[in-house]
Amino acid sequence: MSEAVQWELSGFGDEIDADPRVQAAVMRALGAGHIEVRSAWGTNIVDLSEEQLGELKSVLDEAGLKASAIASPIGKVDVALPVEHELERLGRALRAAEVLGAPYIRIFSFYYEGKAPEEVRDAVIERMTALARRAEGTGVVLVHENEKDIFGDVPERVLDIVESVDSPALKLAWDPANFVQCGVKPFTEGYEELRPHVVYLQVKDALASSGKVVPAGEGDGEVLRTVEALRDSGYSGFASLEPHLAYAYETGGFSGPFAFGVAARAFAKVLEAAGVEAR
Repeated sequence: MSEAVQWELSGFGDEIDADPRVQAAVMRALGAGHIEVRSAWGTNIVDLSEEQLGELKSVLDEAGLKASAIASPIGKVDVALPVEHELERLGRALRAAEVLGAPYIRIFSFYYEGKAPEEVRDAVIERMTALARRAEGTGVVLVHENEKDIFGDVPERVLDIVESVDSPALKLAWDPANFVQCGVKPFTEGYEELRPHVVYLQVKDALASSGKVVPAGEGDGEVLRTVEALRDSGYSGFASLEPHLAYAYETGGFSGPFAFGVAARAFAKVLEAAGVEAR
């Protein structure tokens, strides 16, 4: 390639440490210019006070970091809850995005335990539409993550959501490990149809045999093929490290500074093989 392709490197800071100063120091040491904010001081981003948001902004400013996204838990609740429940939390996430200057807010498409997907489809679309309408005009784009066990966990239902809502304020985050854990070959079975809506890349990989999360390029997430295809399509956005190498839990995961570095170096090898630079 005649000219280097450059993506913006980011990562889930709370996978490093609860203290945002430690988060910021490690991200800077890895050469990243951005950080994805899910929690700080052990408190979820949608529950931080105005004072805490201001302090967090100061920490990031001092480190020379910008927020790539607000990694909210919105939509990681049962679909039976009223629409207003998540709209209220989205208001707080939008405020966090405003304070931190984040262009994206990550969201999910609801749990539905004990029911078939087709039984909850209309309720999911209603809620996702309401969330997107709330975000329209704010300058912030909601990105749906294909999380395991939510409605939008496999490519066909992810596509159903984004096409049915049909809003400029709702796009997709691509998470290869989550697809693997749902029995999907991410690139082979989902990339072509979903690529027009993908604006954000989350970096983690997994083994199809066990679902175990592993560093990028070491599992069955077809990460290199996806990175190469994104490169060729002109993608120039964020690549956000979400390693989950120590453990994962319902609202997130943890790696620690050392394992986070392992994940970053593994992804750097993938990028090098694809001829992509991350900064």
